[in-house]
Amino acid sequence: MTDDANPAALRGEQRTGLARQMLEEARGGIPEGTSQGITPSARVGDAPGGPMRLFVAIGPPAAVLDDLDALAGPLRSGRQDLRWTSREAWHVTLAFLGQVDQTAAARLLPRLERAARRHYAFRLAFTGAGAFPAPTRANVLWCGLSGDRLALAHLAESVAAGASRAGARPPDRGRRFQPHLTLARCRMPADVTELVAALAGYQGRAWTADRIHLVRSRLGATEQPRYATLASWPLRSANPGGPGPGE
Repeated sequence: MTDDANPAALRGEQRTGLARQMLEEARGGIPEGTSQGITPSARVGDAPGGPMRLFVAIGPPAAVLDDLDALAGPLRSGRQDLRWTSREAWHVTLAFLGQVDQTAAARLLPRLERAARRHYAFRLAFTGAGAFPAPTRANVLWCGLSGDRLALAHLAESVAAGASRAGARPPDRGRRFQPHLTLARCRMPADVTELVAALAGYQGRAWTADRIHLVRSRLGATEQPRYATLASWPLRSANPGGPGPGE
C-alpha cells in the first residue's frame, strides 16, 4: 500500500503540516483561511520559537451566541465597572494549558486528535449564571451549561490527560471541572448578585458540540486577550448506543 492510500500516513502528514503552521504562526501570524470556530486575531506573534499560551475549547454556534449576546447586551451598560468579554471570543474551555513550548506543542497535536476520535458529539445548552468565587465577591461572571455534562466532563478529562502526556500539563489539573462561558471579569472583587439573578432563568437553545479547537491566546496592551485557532478536530459523528447528535 502506498502512502497516498495509507490513512495513518495521511494523518502523519496532516500533523506535520499543523506543526509547521503553528511554528509559522508563532513567527508572524496565522495564515488567512485556516481558522475554524473561534474568531482569530490578525498577526498574533511572539518571538520565533518561543512558547505559546494555549487552551483547548469548544466553540458554540453563532446563532447560540447571538441569543446569549442579546440577553447580556442590556446588562453591560449598567455595569461598566466590569470587563465584559467580547461575543467573538466566547468559548467553553476544556483545558487551559498555559505557556507551551514548541516541542510540547508538536507532541500535543496527535494527542488531541486521538482524544477527539474517542468521543461522540453531544448536546449542550447555555443556562443560568454564576460567579467565581461567589456572586457577592466575584472575579468572574459566567453563564452555565446544561445537557450532556457527563460527556463534556469526560471529553475535558481526555484532553487534559493527552496534554499532560505531551508535556503540556494543565496548571489547574486536579481541580473540579466546572464548565462555563465567561461573560465578564472584575478588576476588583465585585458584587454581581443582581446580574446572576437577571440571568438565572435563561435557557438557551440546544446545540451540538462536535469538535474541539486548539487556541492560542495572546495578552497584549489591551485588556481583552486575542485568540487564534491553530487546529481543530471533529468528534465522532454518531453514537450507535444512543440517539444521534441532532442538528
